[in-house]
Amino acid sequence: MRPSRLIPIATLALLMGTVACQKPAPAPTGPTQAELDAAKKAADEEAARKAAAEAAAKKAAEEAAAKKAAEEAAAKKAAEEAAAAAFKAAADKALVNIHFDFDKSDIKEADRALLQGIADFMKAYPQAKVEIQGHCDERGTNEYNLALGNRRAAAALAYLKTLGVDEARFTTISFGKEKPLCTEAKEACWSQNRRDEFHLK
Repeated sequence: MRPSRLIPIATLALLMGTVACQKPAPAPTGPTQAELDAAKKAADEEAARKAAAEAAAKKAAEEAAAKKAAEEAAAKKAAEEAAAAAFKAAADKALVNIHFDFDKSDIKEADRALLQGIADFMKAYPQAKVEIQGHCDERGTNEYNLALGNRRAAAALAYLKTLGVDEARFTTISFGKEKPLCTEAKEACWSQNRRDEFHLK
């Protein structure tokens, strides 16, 4: 053979020998136990963080709802108290006594404006119900004064009806001379006792 042909053959043989001598690559292996443990620990910690965040969010939402409910309850109570106070103030202003002449049950001209005020109050507060109490001075028998007190209460009720107030919202009672405001035996005192009183029921 010629020397020029021997060189490629020798090179090929050398390459084949080199390839034959190389070790095969090792087969891939799975994660180690330590790596698995670390991954599990990280997952557990993440789950715990997520659970804690959800619990905190739930607690915050519950506290916010409780606070809102408490604020609404307080506002409702304050509104109810304010309404009750306004109702009582209006009642105190409107429900004033009217007075009568001796042995009479006619509504006096001066008291018609007072009865108008009572009617206005009753219209402004549809929930209001009132007891009309008829009273007399000490003169006369108990029986006579009880009857006179009834007539006085009835007269006020009849007048209030003419002002547009439903009579079903009233009750009447007579105390005759049983509950005097004044006990002196003189006209200035008797005139105070001849009255109708108006009381919320």
